[in-house]
Amino acid sequence: MSITPLMPVYPRCDVRPVRGEGCYLIGERGERYLDFASGIAVNLLGHGHPTLVKAIADQAATLMHVSNLYGSPQGEAFAQRLVDNTFADTVFFTNSGAEAVECAIKTARRFHYADGNPHKHKIISFDNAFHGRTLGTISATSQPKMRDGFEPLLPGFTVVPFNDLEAAAAQVDDNTAGFLLEPVQGEGGVTPATKEFLTGLRKLCDEKGLLLILDEVQCGYARTGTFFAHEQYGITPDIMAVAKGIGGGFPMGACLATENAAKGMVFGTHGSTYGGNPLAMAVGSAVLDEVLADGFLEGVKAKGARLRSALEQLIPNHDGLFEDVRGMGLMLGLKMKDSADARAFVGHLRDNHGLLTVSAGQNVVRILPPLVIEDSHIAECIEKLSAGARDFAAKAA
Repeated sequence: MSITPLMPVYPRCDVRPVRGEGCYLIGERGERYLDFASGIAVNLLGHGHPTLVKAIADQAATLMHVSNLYGSPQGEAFAQRLVDNTFADTVFFTNSGAEAVECAIKTARRFHYADGNPHKHKIISFDNAFHGRTLGTISATSQPKMRDGFEPLLPGFTVVPFNDLEAAAAQVDDNTAGFLLEPVQGEGGVTPATKEFLTGLRKLCDEKGLLLILDEVQCGYARTGTFFAHEQYGITPDIMAVAKGIGGGFPMGACLATENAAKGMVFGTHGSTYGGNPLAMAVGSAVLDEVLADGFLEGVKAKGARLRSALEQLIPNHDGLFEDVRGMGLMLGLKMKDSADARAFVGHLRDNHGLLTVSAGQNVVRILPPLVIEDSHIAECIEKLSAGARDFAAKAA
């Protein structure tokens, strides 16, 4: 059997989108799908958003790429806006979330090196985390499905249970550089950190001179109803990785840091050929215009509350399938009972009801709609979910 031209690392389904319109995807046979997956929390403005389309077309016709050997007016302006609206003092632009996390890890290690403590290199990370697919980022997880066959991995990572402050504190030693975590675990099952856990980690970092590194690739950029999820915990990180929603579908990411945390990142310590190119910066600025517009974040919170309430009301009607709803804002998860398989249910909704969702760890169905959904889309989602649950359960009986 010969290998396919596209390396066969994805179990691709039969949905073959060729066009997008707002909150819908259209397949090559003209079939329509309500897209409550958003390219896995990426297309926060939906598909074909006029502001985004215009920004891409105008910038592509002007200047798409120059190297980082030259000054970057667009990059400077976009970075300044991110600095003005976050905890950060400085930004490094990347092409992806994994690259943003890699930059965050390097920044943390380099901080201690510059501080005269090169032995402080160990990063404490957490069970069920997902930080990317590079050798560095899979080293920060304990999941065999991501690690098997790729050893030896990058040393210097210790994985402990998520939301267990005592276990995290117990692993701190003289070699510890900091903690790396998602405030809301996405791939791991849409599990938010508890307030006690996240504020406790911040306190530990402050007491012991460690760095708090947040991975807000999936939960950041307005997805949870605040610009970044950590704002809802009343803490700030030292370093933060961002991607997905930042480009609204255009591939880009960023590593944000305080001046203190980034003090080791001097000329020659890091780089990227494409990161921060003019086209990416134009897209990022256009997305930020929408996200920071009056009422946008409040709208995400309100829509998240309505969707969550509708999902909670759905559960008693299908209590043989569903256990609970978890998550924040428009990053929600529907936990399935052990007797039902979330991945199979996601496939059933897609193939039989035209509703796109995403499975996650802990037998959870992720519901990640564009942040521009309207009440009619919420109603359609619930209708399709309910119908899907009925015939999925009937088929299993």
